[in-house]
Amino acid sequence: MKLLNNYRVLIILCLTLGLAPFFPEPHIWGKLKWIFGGANGMVLKDWFDVLLHGAPWVLLIRLTLLKSFKNVT
Repeated sequence: MKLLNNYRVLIILCLTLGLAPFFPEPHIWGKLKWIFGGANGMVLKDWFDVLLHGAPWVLLIRLTLLKSFKNVT
């Protein structure tokens, strides 16, 4: 559980798994453009790929929100 609340680990995950492969564009960026374009032709494998590459970003956003709201109260 400590790994999910560690900024260093999450940033490394975002920069590696979250962006890989890097060329010609980060993979998650291509998938997000595909989804926002209507997700035509996406199959289960593509949705799993979005989940896999998007999970580190979701965890980083979650941790940032938790830390920022904890400081407000």
